[in-house]
Amino acid sequence: MIKHLQDTVTLNNGVEMPGFGLGVYKVQDGRTVKEAVKIAIKHGYRSIDTASFYDNETGVGEAIRESGVARKELFITTKVWNDQQGYERTMQAFEDSMEKLGLEYLDLYLIHWPVKGLYKETWRAMEKLYKDGRVRAIGVSNFHQHHLEDLMRGSTVKPVIDQVEYHPHLTQQELHHYCKSKSIQLEAWSPLKRGGLIEDAILTEIGKKYGKSAAQIILRWDLQNDVITIPKSTKEERIIENAAIFDFSLTEGEMKQISSLNKNERSGSNPDSYDA
Repeated sequence: MIKHLQDTVTLNNGVEMPGFGLGVYKVQDGRTVKEAVKIAIKHGYRSIDTASFYDNETGVGEAIRESGVARKELFITTKVWNDQQGYERTMQAFEDSMEKLGLEYLDLYLIHWPVKGLYKETWRAMEKLYKDGRVRAIGVSNFHQHHLEDLMRGSTVKPVIDQVEYHPHLTQQELHHYCKSKSIQLEAWSPLKRGGLIEDAILTEIGKKYGKSAAQIILRWDLQNDVITIPKSTKEERIIENAAIFDFSLTEGEMKQISSLNKNERSGSNPDSYDA
């Protein structure tokens, strides 16, 4: 388990990825996303997660260049969107993302959703980008176990990450266990259920014991479950607060209590019924 903001997790290909980062889901491009990323980097964040669908890769790239932190110290993730999938379209989508980001290489490239009939060809393109050294690691997002099993049949590179909706109302225990058995790292998007858990009575009560918010309790629970987490925020005080979770530990009982809140309830779409 990571003990500091810049501590890393070793992925199955040996690449080191920070265990905590900033997500910029649909943060407005330009000044808004640029300032959020620069603030996060200033306060010690080293992992930034974007996607072509978020339409803010340009601002993320500008923030990286203006941050004053060497590129090699940062870990940048982006994703290929659904209408960009397939071998040739993925290769072009990657070039488009790299141009917007202004980067020479990418740390992690993900398939955003498992588009039926296309994601295996998309993966073939990503394997090519990985083998050519354009990307340090490749993975997926929103894949169920059966998607992962299908993807790995006939593929030459195993995904390093499965980034999924993960929070106390959706603990995904079976998927988490499967990913651990295959050395695929689970990563949480929407760790706070899009704000839907920040006033939960149980989480708030646990937080009082440590002088922490419900949000901080959830993010700490992520880390102690060996799940990489990337909370989104554009406000400096919240960006600082989200990362202030390394000075306490939840007890085993508290971890189980939080996990018992599971309802198998999503704030986003189910990958099996997602209309790409």
